Amino acid sequence: MSPGLEAMRFGAGAVTVERDAVRVWGPDAPSYLQGQISQDVESAALGVSAWSLVLQPQGRIDAWFRLTRCGPDEFLLDVDAGHGAGLVERLERFKLRVDVEIEALDGWRMMAVRGPGAEAAAAGPAMAGAEVRATVDWPGFKGVDLLFSGPAPDPTVWPEGLAEADRADLEVLRIRAGCPTMGAEIGPRTIPAELGPSLLSKSVSFTKGCYTGQELVARIDSRGGNVPRPLRLMEIAGADNLAPGAEVTAAGKTVGEITSAALDPDAGLTVALGPVHRRVEPPAAAAVAGREAVILALPAG
Repeated sequence: MSPGLEAMRFGAGAVTVERDAVRVWGPDAPSYLQGQISQDVESAALGVSAWSLVLQPQGRIDAWFRLTRCGPDEFLLDVDAGHGAGLVERLERFKLRVDVEIEALDGWRMMAVRGPGAEAAAAGPAMAGAEVRATVDWPGFKGVDLLFSGPAPDPTVWPEGLAEADRADLEVLRIRAGCPTMGAEIGPRTIPAELGPSLLSKSVSFTKGCYTGQELVARIDSRGGNVPRPLRLMEIAGADNLAPGAEVTAAGKTVGEITSAALDPDAGLTVALGPVHRRVEPPAAAAVAGREAVILALPAG
């Protein structure tokens, strides 16, 4: 077992990754965002973070990000590295006759702390410089994300009991939790309902007023959330590298593809995410790149 992965599962482990940040502020910022994103901005409390989507008018996803209210008229949006510019461009495109400023911020880092002891470890003095402290509550993927506008604390000053993990450890937990990422599970043709009920419940308000792209989200929800290619979790025999785009077959037919994959050393197999045709009801036997696999539903939560 990887020491970092063991800590993230049973104690407290952390890894620092790049994260894009966007600042949105101005007198009209709350009302502007309220009409553009899926989260209920008007009810967002100061210092509290929540996930949200910004959609195309047809309902496809432009970005999935976290929103934190930093002031009455100021918000910080953080998104997967490499996708901040796209988020800024999308928000600017619909900014008409409103007093709102939108700015990409440079040099931000995120310390992902995971495990049963994550809350205590993230409260240590070395972490006091975090601009945002957000709880992570995904199935099997609980912890705290700390966002820093500069370098995150070096492991030499981390609190006792917080182990250093690496990106591969975090990737195993992300996939196991069914947590999507921009550029992999989320692309320009992805619709929210394909990513599962856990993401929808955390990212979409079904009681707020209208926002861009709402119609498709509401229509699919009213029909029970059925989509042609829902995201699935897969367990695949073997530990060899598996590239995104690998075909998933079941009963001799191509039914999907892999978007992310990682070796889970504890289980001695590869875990993966990818869209799979809805006719395949999990759990189901499958094959990926000639290797035996099982297609599973995303974990609930």
